[in-house]
Parts: sequence; structure tokens; C-alpha cells
Amino acid sequence: MNIFNLLLPTRRGVGAVMKGCRATCYSFFHSSPETTVEVQSQEQEVVIAMGSNVGDRLCNFNEALQLMKKLGVNITRHGCLYETEPAYVTDQPRFLNSAVRGVTKLGPHELLGVLKKIEKDMGRTNGIRHGPRPIDLDILFYGRFSIHSDTLTVPHERIWERPFVVAPLLDLLGSSVESDTKLGGESLIGKEGMKRVLPIGNLLWDWSLKTSVMGILNLTPDSFSDGGKFQSVEAAVSQVRLMISEGADMIDIGAQSTRPMATKISAEKELERLIPVLEAVLTMPEMEGKLVSVDTFYSKVASEAVGKGAHIVNDVSAGQLDPDMYKVVAGLKVPYVAMHMRGDPSTMQNEENLQYDDVCKQVASELYSKVRDAELSGIPAWRIIIDPGLGFSKKAEHNLDILLGLAASHAPILIGPSRKRFLGEICNRPSADERDPATIASITAGVLGGANIVRVHNIRDNLDAVKLCDSMLTRRKSLA
Repeated sequence: MNIFNLLLPTRRGVGAVMKGCRATCYSFFHSSPETTVEVQSQEQEVVIAMGSNVGDRLCNFNEALQLMKKLGVNITRHGCLYETEPAYVTDQPRFLNSAVRGVTKLGPHELLGVLKKIEKDMGRTNGIRHGPRPIDLDILFYGRFSIHSDTLTVPHERIWERPFVVAPLLDLLGSSVESDTKLGGESLIGKEGMKRVLPIGNLLWDWSLKTSVMGILNLTPDSFSDGGKFQSVEAAVSQVRLMISEGADMIDIGAQSTRPMATKISAEKELERLIPVLEAVLTMPEMEGKLVSVDTFYSKVASEAVGKGAHIVNDVSAGQLDPDMYKVVAGLKVPYVAMHMRGDPSTMQNEENLQYDDVCKQVASELYSKVRDAELSGIPAWRIIIDPGLGFSKKAEHNLDILLGLAASHAPILIGPSRKRFLGEICNRPSADERDPATIASITAGVLGGANIVRVHNIRDNLDAVKLCDSMLTRRKSLA
């Protein structure tokens, strides 16, 4: 089974995708699509489409989500985020689109009233039909019912002619690892100017354009590969300058060792190591246009680092080592890397944490559970990056299975095989700094399999591998 077989690409045309989506939607939500039902105010599952092309579009989405929650809609799932060309009226700015699933006790017409109130409160006016708007909220589905009245038609009558609605809808319906659904919004990417994006700071990152290279900066005395080398601010800055000059897109700074059997230090000690270096790195002229990630499982460290200017939180525990992590990251509104690991660094290689019947299926399922928890805590799916955790709670054969089983996902996939022990075991390289050739081979396999971000020590050589892989993938796509 492919890991992250959550959303599989398809070669079907738009018409076939729309037809498949229609059938799938009815199977999820409708028992009697031709029946008009007067729904009582019992808790119902709803799907709501979101769109914005005026002002700060992402800020508009965040405000609308907060208002929906306040007014009686509990959001449980988020589709991906899409930037799209305007439809119908084309002389206007590009739209940001998505869709959410939620539950509500509001009746369908009450819900419609709430959504219209949110639109009005956020500045929408009765202007040009299909024209610019700060927020657009449409009820796509309400429970398992079909509703027809003078003011409301559910399912929404124009779902099937709007790829910018269908794509996030497919994300919502096809993302369970326990489902056999083979639909995914990526089948519509590129159609009618649509691209899937992840918000980072003030940017919308189209992570499908190329594979990004993340450089590793360890500030620890005991990391397995370069422990003790970059503890001073001067040494750390020099290493960052080297990685940027060699082509790194982002720098991942860690002040706590997560190697097997590592001793956990306090958040205060981690901050003591991290903050001086982080502040220095963020002021480097070379960092213009680059991203900084903080590698931590402490919410306090994440909060302070983002407050200083870090762009991404990279959590090897996916929230399991700090119960406040999800809530804090939700408030920070930054991308969140959720990595698979069982136990903690001191126990992850214990025998009980290495038991798998199907490592790809179980890692995907366990990660999916963490992502669901993160969403329920307020981190939208469009801010989540997933990492299968190579070398964490896994034997060498498990890591190989994961590299062989990577597949397209609705979220960016990060892999970090760099210089890890399993490469040394396979290639008989006991010293970590001798494992760069094996790292390049594993990075090649990962990128060709679907990885979007590679976390490495050696930027120059791995960047060459990434460029070649990206060129191969582009060539494959042109021949399809």
C-alpha cells in the first residue's frame, strides 16, 4: 500500500472528475437526492464553500471560520487552499477558495441566515453578481437531505460547473486512509488557472512547482551527525551562510537532540540555545526570501520562536509530547510539520514501538489521526505539512518500505533521511559524515515518489539530485 494514499492523482479529464465527484458526494451525503425535506434543528453535518478576492484573503477566511464557530458551526475538516482565476466575471482579482466540513444544530435556513450575516458583517455588498467580494460562503450540503425553497437549494445547484468548488470538496471526501475513494483535488490543478497553495507569512506557496531543500542547523552538543559544531552564534551563522549560498530554500533550526536515546532538556534550556542564533540568522541579508523553521516539540519554544520571526513549526512528535502544541500553533497561524513517531526519542526504538504489520498503512493511519486532532484544535489542513518520520520508531526495512511507498498527498510531504543510521547499516558506513551518497540516493527515491521538501545536511549535492528529479517529473508530466 502507498503511504499517504490519501489523495491519488488521476488522469481523468475534468468532466470525468466532476461525474465521479457527483456520485461520491451523493454516496456521502444523500439518501434521497430528489426529495424535498423540511429539516428539524438536530445536529447535522454540513459542507460550506469559501471564497475571497478582496483585501487580505487569508485573513478573511480566518475571520469567517471564527465567526462560524461563534455562531453555531463547529468546523471539523478543512479542504486544501486553492488560488484560482475568477469565473463568470473575469475582470477582477484572483480568488482564494476552499471548503470546510462541520456540524451544526442550526436548521438549513437558519444556517443560511448566519452565513449571510457573516458576509454582510465582513463587508460584502450587493454589487455585481459573481463580482469581487471579501467573503463568499455557500452551503454545498446539509446532512443527507435535498432542500428546495425560494431562498435555498441544497445541494448547491452550481457545484458541478465550478472546479474551484469541486477541488476542495474532493479533498474533504477523499482524504480518509480508511476509504477506497480515489478522488483528489490535484486532478483539477492547472485547470482554469487553479493552483493549490499553502500560506507562509504573507506568501501563498505553490509547493507543486519544485521540490524545496531544507538545510539542517543543529545547535546541540549531542546530535548524531554534527553535534557540537554550531553551538556558538558565529559558527551557526557561518553554516547558514554556506547552506544558503549552496541553494537552500529554508533553514530548520533545532536546539534539542532527537536522536535515539537522547536526553530531553527543558523548554527553557532549549530557548537559551535557540533564541540568540535565531535572532542572528533572521537579520542576515542572505535570508531575504528564505524561510526559517524551528524544530521543537515544546509549544513554549514554538511560540517564542514564531514571535521572533520563525515561519514554520517542525514538531517531531506531531503534538504528542506537549498537550498545548496544537492550540498554540493554531493561534500562531503558521505552517505546522506533523511527523510520525511512536513514544519519544528515548523510547522510540524500543521493541514495542517497532512492531508493524504494514508500516506504510499504519504510519499513514497514525499520522492521519494526529492531523485530525490538529484540525479539531484549530489548525486548518491547508497549514499542515506531513513527515513519515524516517529513522523514528522504524527499522531499516521500514524506512525502505516508506521510501518505496510514498505517494501524492493533499498536504506537502517532507522527508528527512539525511545521514541516518539505516543508511549506514545498509551501506556499511558507521560514520554519519560518510553517508552523503546514500542520502542522495534516498532523496532521489523520495522526490520521485512524491516528496515536496527534503531536509538535509549537505545542500549542494542533494540540490543537484532534486533538480534532476524535478526535471524528470516535469518531463513525465509533459508526456502523459
